[in-house]
Amino acid sequence: MLEVQADEIIVGGSSSLTMMHDAISRAMLHGVLGSVAPWGKLPAVKFLCPSPGYDRHFAICELFGIEMIVVDMNHDGPDMDTVEKLAGEDESIKGIWCVPKYSNPDGITYSDEVVDRLAGMRTKAGDFRIFWDNAYAVHHLSDRSDRLKPILEACRAAGNPDRVFLFSSTSKISFSGAGVAAMAASAANLNHIRKQLSVQTIGPDKINQLRHVRFFGGMDGIRAHMDKHAAIIKPKFDTVISLLESELGDKRIASWNEPNGGYFISLNTLDGCAKEVVAMAAVAGVTLTKAGATFPYGHDPRDRNIRIAPSYPTTAELKTAIEILCLCVQIVSAKKLLSGQR
Repeated sequence: MLEVQADEIIVGGSSSLTMMHDAISRAMLHGVLGSVAPWGKLPAVKFLCPSPGYDRHFAICELFGIEMIVVDMNHDGPDMDTVEKLAGEDESIKGIWCVPKYSNPDGITYSDEVVDRLAGMRTKAGDFRIFWDNAYAVHHLSDRSDRLKPILEACRAAGNPDRVFLFSSTSKISFSGAGVAAMAASAANLNHIRKQLSVQTIGPDKINQLRHVRFFGGMDGIRAHMDKHAAIIKPKFDTVISLLESELGDKRIASWNEPNGGYFISLNTLDGCAKEVVAMAAVAGVTLTKAGATFPYGHDPRDRNIRIAPSYPTTAELKTAIEILCLCVQIVSAKKLLSGQR
């Protein structure tokens, strides 16, 4: 599923978030392979955070006191000119968070050029790491699935085989809280990590790992299973996109993505409107992800991004919710435009 070799992967418990948290924790306490000192002993530790992005990544950084630097997302991934400049100049920048396929929330898949530039760029920190959270590796919505270039292979080809940590899980494939998570990296990285893991744990739930192997069998089984997911979820995505287009499409007050996979639709309002839209929708009974949640420290500098998660509600509930959301966007936008005219 992660397109790596058997000696490049550790299969863990149920949560990739736990594996990411623990990877950061180990780095802060002990450093990573090649570190001259534990990150937590350094005067400052910083991470690049392509945004809008995943709030739980940002929460891990906040927990450990890691300074987060916002990097804009382009149509093909993070703004690599900015990433290369910052990582190449500042030794305290130790990593970057990436959701490279059907990104949370934009639904963007990184281009081959972005993958190659991340793999090959010069970094001031010799122990810089890419935290590659490939959470939606097989979460396609149609036959037009996006292709993501394998990052570990690209790093190896660029002469930086130890640069990347990959993560994924089956929490949105089998069962949340009862799936199987995995971390992948170079064999050298994993040998270094296993020495620390052997002190932390005897091992994950192997019965649950076996249960998943027997159920899925292999990639063909996973693909067939995810086709069933798509049959349930795609009509909900289609409902949201259709309503956004019919209610907001010709008004020049909002924009949105139309992803080929993943779990989210990213809606951008006019600048300065997202918080008010979310608050107004809540009064009408529609609960949305908190405005700003998709940015470090919960602060969207343009106050415009709203993450829509269509997977949970019924189609009927979703239709009503999106109609209310669109109405709120129009009301708040009209107020802003009228106040600007004055």
